[in-house]
Amino acid sequence: MGTTATIAEFIVDAKASDFPLGSDKKAIKVIVDTFAVILAGVSSEVAEPLQRYLDAAREPGASPILGTGLTATAETAALINATYGHALDYDDVLSIMPAHPSAVIIATLMASMNGRVVSGKDFIEAYIIGVEVGGKIGLGITNEHYQRGYHATGTLALFSGLAALSRLHGLDAPTIQQAMGIAGSMASGLRRNFGTMTKPLHSGLAARSALGAVRLAIAGFTAAPDIMEAEAGFFSTLGTAASDPDITARGLGKPFVIDNPGIAVKKFPCCYATHRPIDGVLTLRERLGFDAASVDKVICRMPPGGMRVLTYPRPTTGLEGKFSLPYSIAAAALDGNFSLWSFGDEAVRRPDIAALYERIDAHETNACRGNDPDFEKRSSGSRGFVEVEVHLKDGRQDKVRVDVAPGAPARELTWSEVQEKFMDCAKQASRISDAKATSAFAALKALDQAEDVTRITALLH
Repeated sequence: MGTTATIAEFIVDAKASDFPLGSDKKAIKVIVDTFAVILAGVSSEVAEPLQRYLDAAREPGASPILGTGLTATAETAALINATYGHALDYDDVLSIMPAHPSAVIIATLMASMNGRVVSGKDFIEAYIIGVEVGGKIGLGITNEHYQRGYHATGTLALFSGLAALSRLHGLDAPTIQQAMGIAGSMASGLRRNFGTMTKPLHSGLAARSALGAVRLAIAGFTAAPDIMEAEAGFFSTLGTAASDPDITARGLGKPFVIDNPGIAVKKFPCCYATHRPIDGVLTLRERLGFDAASVDKVICRMPPGGMRVLTYPRPTTGLEGKFSLPYSIAAAALDGNFSLWSFGDEAVRRPDIAALYERIDAHETNACRGNDPDFEKRSSGSRGFVEVEVHLKDGRQDKVRVDVAPGAPARELTWSEVQEKFMDCAKQASRISDAKATSAFAALKALDQAEDVTRITALLH
C-alpha cells in the first residue's frame, strides 16, 4: 500500500483508545491557546485588508468569523480565521514539521460545523489526527523542505486541516485519497514572505484549501490517488533527496505527535527562533538587576541555522520585528517583559531600541550545536542551545545557557499562564467582554465534556 493510501486508512481507522494517556488534555491546552490567538488577530495589521477583502466578496454565508460578529461562506471564514490565528505569530509550534498547524486545523473544523452538532470529544479526536498526519508528513519530507524556502504552515499544515476535517466528517479512505490529490496541487507558501502580511495568509490559504479539497472530493472531483509517493508528486517535487514518504507511512501513530515530541505553546508573540534568546536576556536581567542604560554589550550565540528565518537586523515595522533577533534582544533588555504591544510599529521604531543595536552581537556558532543526533531534523527554535551573555558598564557580567524555550513540551506553560494569555488576547477583540471570555475559557478547558462545540464558538463570535 502506498503512502497516500496508508495515510487515508489511518485517518479512517485510528482509534481514540490508541491515543496516549493524557493526549486529550494536551490537545485541549493547545486548542484553547489557538482560539485565543485567533481573537487577538482581530486587531492585527491584517484585519483591515481582510475586512476589505470580505466586503468586496459580498458573499452571503453563515460561518462565524471569531471576534467580529460577522459571518461568511465556509471557505472565506476558514481563510480569515486561520489568518487571524497566525497574524501575530503567537500560535503554537510543531517542531518536526516545522509549522504552526493548529490555527489551520481549528479554522477548518469551525468552518465545516455550520448547522452540525459536534461533541468536544469528536473535535479533540479530529484535532489529534490532524496534528499527527501533518507532523508525520513533515518528518518524512524532512526539515530540508523548510530550508529550501517553503513555509510548512502553508504546504504541510494544509494536510493537517484536511485530515482533521476528513476524520470529523467520517470520509472513507478513497475519498480522502482524492482530497489529498487535490490538495497536493494547492499546497504553497514561501518563507520569503516572512515579516509581511502574507506570512499569516499562508495559514488562511491552507485552511481554505483543506476545506475546498475535501468538498471537491466529496462532489466527485478526481485527482491522483498516490500524490504523496508518485513520481512528480508531492514528495518528489517539494522534497529533497533526503525526503522519504515511507518514513511518513511507517511513523503514523508510532508514537503520536501530540505526545512525542508534543506541541509548543508560545509565551511570546514572535518567531519561535527568538524565544530562547528572549528568555536568556530576561533571566539575566532579573539576575543582575540591570536596565538598558547600564548595558555595555549583549552577546547572543545561536546554533547553526538558528538565525535562518530571522532576516531583519534593523526592522522598521512590527511584522519585521517578529523576525528580528536584535530587536527581540533589545526589547527584552529595555522593557523586561513582552506583550502584544511589543511587536507593534510604535514599539519597534523607538529611539531607545535603535540605540541598543550597536551593543548587540548575535551570531551562529558550532559551539551551540550540542550533541543531539537529531539536530538537523529540528527547527530553528529547538535545535542545539542558545547562550546569552550580558556585560554591564559597571564591570559585572553573567551568561546563561537556554536549551528549551518556555512553552515547549519540556517547559509547558501552566494553565494559569494560558488563561492569562487567553484573557489578554480576547481583549484585542473589543466585542468580546471579559465575562464572555471567562465563560469561553472555562468551557474550552472542559472541551472533552462539551456536547456541542458550536455553543462555545458562539461565545467568541
